[in-house]
Order: sequence, then C-alpha cells, then structure tokens
Amino acid sequence: MSNHLFDLVRTNLPADPIAKTFIETGDGTRLSYAHLLARSGAYAAALGTLGVRPGDRVAVQAEKSAEFVFLYLGAVRAGAVFLPLNTAYTATEVDYFLSDAEPALFVCDPAKAEALEPVARGAGTATIRTLGADGLGSMAEAADAADPVFADVARGPDDLAAILYTSGTTGRSKGAMLSHDNLASNALTLREAWRFTGEDVLIHALPVFHTHGLFVAINVVLATGGTMLFLGKFDPKQVLALMPRATAMMGVPTFYTRLLREPGLNPEIAGGIRLFVSGSAPLLAETHRDWQARTGHAILERYGMTETNMNTSNPYAGARVAGTVGPALPGVAVRVVDPETGAVLEPEAVGMIEVKGPNVFKGYWRMPEKTAAEFKADGFFITGDLGKIDGDGYVHIVGRGKDLIITGGYNVYPKEVENEIDALPGVIESAVIGLVHPDFGEGVTAIVVARPDAAPEAEMLRILEARLARYKCPKRVVFVEELPRNAMGKVQKNVLRDLHAGLYRA
Repeated sequence: MSNHLFDLVRTNLPADPIAKTFIETGDGTRLSYAHLLARSGAYAAALGTLGVRPGDRVAVQAEKSAEFVFLYLGAVRAGAVFLPLNTAYTATEVDYFLSDAEPALFVCDPAKAEALEPVARGAGTATIRTLGADGLGSMAEAADAADPVFADVARGPDDLAAILYTSGTTGRSKGAMLSHDNLASNALTLREAWRFTGEDVLIHALPVFHTHGLFVAINVVLATGGTMLFLGKFDPKQVLALMPRATAMMGVPTFYTRLLREPGLNPEIAGGIRLFVSGSAPLLAETHRDWQARTGHAILERYGMTETNMNTSNPYAGARVAGTVGPALPGVAVRVVDPETGAVLEPEAVGMIEVKGPNVFKGYWRMPEKTAAEFKADGFFITGDLGKIDGDGYVHIVGRGKDLIITGGYNVYPKEVENEIDALPGVIESAVIGLVHPDFGEGVTAIVVARPDAAPEAEMLRILEARLARYKCPKRVVFVEELPRNAMGKVQKNVLRDLHAGLYRA
C-alpha cells in the first residue's frame, strides 16, 4: 500500500524537480521540488526519531514558514496525523486542544516555548520542539540531523491525515478528522474546476493553520507541480507588487477590500492573473462589483468548511454570480432540506444545507455521539448553514444556524465569547452577534447589559484580548438597558442584528 496523500505529490512532480521552484518566500529565497522531497523526508525521519508512530498526532502552533509546510508533508509521509493550531490561541486554549488530541509531539514558536512547555506537559505531551517564522528551532535542527531519504509510511485513502478543530456551539471545540482521500480528492477536483496547471504561480498570503491556506491552496499547487509566492502575512502593497509575476491568488474578503484601497490597483497590474478566488467568509456584492470595475476580473467565490474542504464553486468559465457560491463541485452532492422534517426542498426554498462526497470528513475526534447527530442515515452531513439553491443550481448562503459568526475567514461561536464577557465584574448578561463589516465580512460584536461599575468599552476589550484569540475578540461593545427576548425567554439575536446593522458602516 502506498501513502495516498503524498502520492499526489509524487505523481505530479515537475519534469525537473531540481530546476522547478515550489516555494519562493517573501525575501526571494527559492526552494525547489527536489528540496521539498528532501526536506519533508528529513522531517518524516526526525518525527520517527522523536517517537512519533503512524496514527500519532503532531500538534503544531507555529508561525508561517516554508519549514512549516515541509513539517506538514513530513508528518503525512510518516503516517502521522497533522494538527495545526491557530497562532492566536492562548495557553488556556492550547491546553484544551492538547488534552483532547493527546499528541505525541507538540511544536511551538521558540518565543512561546517557556510559557507553553508546562501547559503541554500538564496535558500529557512529553515531547516538545520549536519552530520559528525564520524556519529555525529545535524541530528544524532535528530535521537537519536526519536522513532526507525516507521511505513513505503506507497509508490508505481512509487513514487520517489531519485533525482541524472547529468551534462548538457550547464553546467546546470539535476535532474534525480528515482522511488522506478527503484532502487528495478535493485537491484534484479543484485542480480541474479552477484549471490549475504546472505553469501557475499562486500568491499565497493566507495563514497555514486553516483549511483554506494549508489544504486548499497548498494541496492544489502540489497537485499540479506549480509555484507559490509564499508570504508570511498579507500586505497589500507587497501583494500588489507581486501580481505581475503571478497567475492566481486565493484570499478572503479582507484581502480584496484592502487591495481596493491601493491606488495602484488597475487592469494592467492584474492583467497576468487568470483567477482571483475568495472564500472563508461572505464576499459582499459591493466588493465583487468594485473589484471587477477596478481590475476587469470577476472574483470567483466558493463555499467550504473545516469539515468538508470545498463543496461548491462559481464556475471558471461561466457566470460568477455575486452573492452566490456557485453550483456543487463535481463529485459533491448538495441539497437543501427542511430543518424540522428533513424533507428535500424545491429550488429557491430556504432551509438547511447538507452535503455528501469524498471531501466530507470522517467525524469528530472522540465524539461519536456528535458525529452520529451531524450525519444523516444516507451519509449527508448537516452543515449548520441555511441557504437555498436557485433555478440555475447556484447555492446561496443566507444565514447560519446556531448563530455562527465568520470573521476574516475564522469561525467564532458566540457562546465562548459570551462566557468570558459574563465573567467580567459588573456584567449582568451579554449577547454576541455578527454584524456586516467592510473588512472582515462579519465583525464580532458584544451587546452588553451592565451595572454602572462595569468596565468601559476600551477596558473590557483589553481584558478580553488577554483571554481570547484575537479573532474571537469583539470589535465593539455596545451597552444596552436590556436584551430583547421572545415568549420563551430566549434572546432574539435576529432583533439585535437588525437594531445594530449599521454599526460598522463607513
């Protein structure tokens, strides 16, 4: 048996792996496909030396770097389960993930090692190594000392390749188990749908702890033998300067709204780009129109989830309709059902979106009851998103069940934020909602009922920033006399969203 996911890389290697650049970093360093093979092999060997066995989890909370990518691929080759963690997670949050996943190895930023080592050991992870944004650290040193020639561990299509944690409605995060074929099949589907080839040069300014940047962008490039211009973070001026050298860019709505503020954005500078993709958060129709007017390009919006990779996409050739995420991708089935009865609805009727296909995850880590509750008997996964399918087969996302907020491409469940706010002195109760935001798609917003002795807005935000990952922190705190409730006493968040709809309007 071969290594199913890494076979995707081997099958699509360029004709000359030594000459062909896989990654070009922000400082101009070029790393070839031959380097990819050697460095990922060295990391795979190093993982074995550190006691990582097939099926073991490798948790990584490290800044973006080429070495991070080679560590990911090394884990795949070693038969391990890669577990990337958002770099914004606090020590308390990391403690939960390590306690739940029980990784054999935890890799963190050298600057955070002193604070996180006791957390990791307390969670039962005995082996800790480091990796920095500069590609240096004890994990990189272990790879330096290892043999770069590595025989890939046999892994089949259904073996786990990764676990990605996604927020839960009660604040408890769930680990989505992604198999080798979940990732490989989706990369191949997107390669064809978006017409990627080995000639493509992708601007990669996304984070690598998220399905968008780690699996969609990187795996699609690996499935073609293409090249990435690999930036540590999104900088609009740097991205603009790179556009004449690129053929594609994947981003979140924030990328596009910020690039639109750059006076140098015009049809000439974007002329060599054949594809701009947006996802991870809703793209405003206004942004779609403004981008087309400024560049001559229509952004391609698609729909995916941590649990499913990509489900739908506006067409490469055909109408890219603003406000929709396009039809289902080949091999993926999408339906809209009545949330109460489960009956499949007719076109244009709004209901719960369900999906099925080789891209859909295997279930939640150590949560069999939750897994059983989220899958229908016929294999369809209940996404929690509300939407409709129009007469042309295009999917429209109209809302989300359970009040999920998507801000800057990251999922935030209000309950987790509300728990922290309600624990603050002087707070009587709170309701956290998402409001339309020009940069982030949705802005996390706290509506708070408080006593006179409660901290003011600025102080409350400062306290929350020390307790929550930055993307979970409210953009604003609005104080009110009371929260609207229905006859059953439940807070009416839809009313709050209507009342405060224009809060972030320019």
